[in-house]
Amino acid sequence: MTSVPAPPWRPERKKAPRRTLSQEAVVTAALRIVDAEGLDALSMRRVAQELDTGAASLYAHVSNKEELLELLLDRIQTDVTRPEPDPERWQEQIKEMAREGRRVLVTHRDLSRAALGQGIPSGPNALLNAEAMLGILKAGGLSDRVCSYGVDALALFITATAVEDSQRAQGFGASEVSLEEQVARAREYFASLPPDRFPHITGMVDALTRSEGDERFEFGLDLLVSGLARHATA
Repeated sequence: MTSVPAPPWRPERKKAPRRTLSQEAVVTAALRIVDAEGLDALSMRRVAQELDTGAASLYAHVSNKEELLELLLDRIQTDVTRPEPDPERWQEQIKEMAREGRRVLVTHRDLSRAALGQGIPSGPNALLNAEAMLGILKAGGLSDRVCSYGVDALALFITATAVEDSQRAQGFGASEVSLEEQVARAREYFASLPPDRFPHITGMVDALTRSEGDERFEFGLDLLVSGLARHATA
C-alpha cells in the first residue's frame, strides 16, 4: 500500500509506551496464571504471553522455571504475620504462624505442590518467617536442635496439608473426583472389608472418614506443638 502523509489537521499520534519488564512483573504475571489456571498451566512461554512479549526476554530477569517457582513461593510469604516472641504465649504463637502459612498456600490454588519439591527455602521472606518461628520456639525454652527439627516438621506438615486442601478443592486424580465422592467411596469400601480381618477399620468407618473443616489440621498441629513443649526447659 502506498504511504501518504497524514492530513495536517489530524493531531499527532502519541507513541505507545514500551513495556518495561522486571522480575517483579514476571512473578506477578506468573502468580496470576497459577491463581486462575493452576500450577500445571504455568510455563515460561505462558508467562511471556501474559506479558505480551517473547519467552527469551524473561530470562534476563528469571533464570528458569525452577527459579520462578522459588520466587513465587517467596512472594506469597509476605502475607504471613510475624508476631514478636512472647514466652508466655509461644505455643499459641507458633500455631498462629502455622495457620498463616497454610492459609497463604491454599489461597493460591495448588501452588503448594511446588513447595513440596522445593529445597531449603532461601528467599528473603521465607528466611524472615523461619527466623520468626525460631525466635518463638527459643522463647519457649527449646534447644537449638529441637528448634531446628521443630521448624522443619512444622513446615512439612503445613505444606502437606495445603497440598491435600488443594486436592479437596479441585478434585483428586486425573478424573478429578470430588472430596464428597471420594469420602463416599472410602466409606463404602471400608464397610465392605471382612470384619474378622479388619475389626478396627470396619468398626471406625465414621471416624476414619470424618471431615470437619479444620479439625484434622488443628489436631495434627496440637500434636506437634505439645510434643515440642515436652522439650522445653523451665
